[in-house]
Amino acid sequence: MKIHLTSVFVDDQAKALRFYTEILGFVKKYDVPVGETDRWLTVVSPAEPGGTELLLEPSGHPAVKPYRDALVRDGIPLAQFAVEDVRAEYERLSALGVRFIQEPLEMGLVTTAVFDDTCGNLIQIATQPKV
Repeated sequence: MKIHLTSVFVDDQAKALRFYTEILGFVKKYDVPVGETDRWLTVVSPAEPGGTELLLEPSGHPAVKPYRDALVRDGIPLAQFAVEDVRAEYERLSALGVRFIQEPLEMGLVTTAVFDDTCGNLIQIATQPKV
């Protein structure tokens, strides 16, 4: 068994696609219309185009807003992405205008930082030691 797809709820799929591709560097994999306004919209890492997909899922379901609001209010990231060097990625993304709510923080062998994805979510980046 392996993880094939995971998702983040987004307020605006077009805005999310721009952020996740132009700022974070993911690559669009699927963009299929679903209904009148929504899309099956996924992105992948350019390093693993056949790897796990991230679905930029519309946030229209009534349970989404209170759930995400609670996570953001408590500073809890909805997702985590692995990066080679959190400090370098923090500098790169900050220079592009990304707003971090947690600067790089060392926690034992792991370094993390948390940013606002502009689409209603907090996202954590992490560097783990190479084993």
